[in-house]
Amino acid sequence: MLKLSSYNGNPFVGVYCVANESLALVPLDAPEGLVADIEEGMNVRAMPTSLATSTILGTLTAMNSYGAITTGMATLAEVRPFRKEMTFKRIKDRLNACGNNILVNDNAALVNPDLGPTAIKQIKEALQVEIVQGMVAGHKTVGSVCAATNKGVLCHPSTTKAELEMLRSLFKVPTAIGTLNYGAPLVGACMIANSKGAAVGFRSTPIELGRVEDALFP
Repeated sequence: MLKLSSYNGNPFVGVYCVANESLALVPLDAPEGLVADIEEGMNVRAMPTSLATSTILGTLTAMNSYGAITTGMATLAEVRPFRKEMTFKRIKDRLNACGNNILVNDNAALVNPDLGPTAIKQIKEALQVEIVQGMVAGHKTVGSVCAATNKGVLCHPSTTKAELEMLRSLFKVPTAIGTLNYGAPLVGACMIANSKGAAVGFRSTPIELGRVEDALFP
């Protein structure tokens, strides 16, 4: 189910929220409407939190059904509640915006090519999937330019045919290109999604929403 949403008027909901198949992390000041959109549209339980005293949870965290990895600047007190739910690691790397730098579903992860070997090991331990380092559409921040679920991957409009095929093979789901929020190419920043539904920036057009449905919920 698709829900048109915002975080306090900001349509880039993927910057602020992140989810897997059963759980979503939302900022402590997330409006009730956004929390309801996420819980109802994606059939998950929302847990309000901060990470590194920040609201940009989607930028800082990557999740799948096996675990999560977040910025190394997050405090132990912040991550402790989630360790009761899943494997939840803090990355040891200068590139610590995990949501931007990691694109993941339950089959694989594509990660920023500049991440170091220690970080790659941590990502593999947390998310328990095959890790490949690479770029999409000229961007190293693959998590911000694409959105991946266990049913599909929606990609930046400049993604090449070869990259779409690489992503299809890696994630083992269909791939497609699109935009959101009236032409924004950073689709990962514009939405939060799992295999059951999505909360999408409210500025997205009917044509853009149709592409999301075709790509992620075929």
